[in-house]
Amino acid sequence: MMNATTLRNPRVLILALTLLMALTRSHHWAGLHTLPDASWAVFFLGGAVLGSLRAFAGLCALAAAIDWAAIVLGGVSGFCVTPAYAMLLPAYAALWLGGRWYARQRRGVSEPWAALVLAVLLSALVAELCSSGGFYFFGGRYADPTLAGFLPRLVRYFPPMLGTMACYVGLAVAAWAALSAMLPRQAAARREDR
Repeated sequence: MMNATTLRNPRVLILALTLLMALTRSHHWAGLHTLPDASWAVFFLGGAVLGSLRAFAGLCALAAAIDWAAIVLGGVSGFCVTPAYAMLLPAYAALWLGGRWYARQRRGVSEPWAALVLAVLLSALVAELCSSGGFYFFGGRYADPTLAGFLPRLVRYFPPMLGTMACYVGLAVAAWAALSAMLPRQAAARREDR
């Protein structure tokens, strides 16, 4: 039975984040190709609710393992796997740290939503600059990368990435709030039944 302790159990949280990433990452799984990749939201939420370096490293390893399996076992193109793939580490770290920052800011503030929006926006922007910028400038796929050549790509790719991340984070926050509100009522109802 779920209770408030279960909701905050790191094992339950890491399992939920792992499943979300495994089911959505880069459309690797047939039948789920319409689900947007939740990886950015997973790292942000992991930073907010888990925070440990061990959990961060585990999610990084999971992301790399999913990509490896998709390319080696699933026949997915390895076009994006270049020396710039290493830039995903600072991108994920930015998201994780954005989640950590939000977790600290939301306590004791009258408007936690403002902190959430700011954390999502800024950490996603840094992640996009690291991942897309890294691929564009260091991936070896563009003959003469320039800032003028990168900016249109940033304008094209960042809004959908931000929108997807914001959607998953919003759903997670709504689910967390709903479960947190339901659990005390269930406990009170059980006490009344005794």
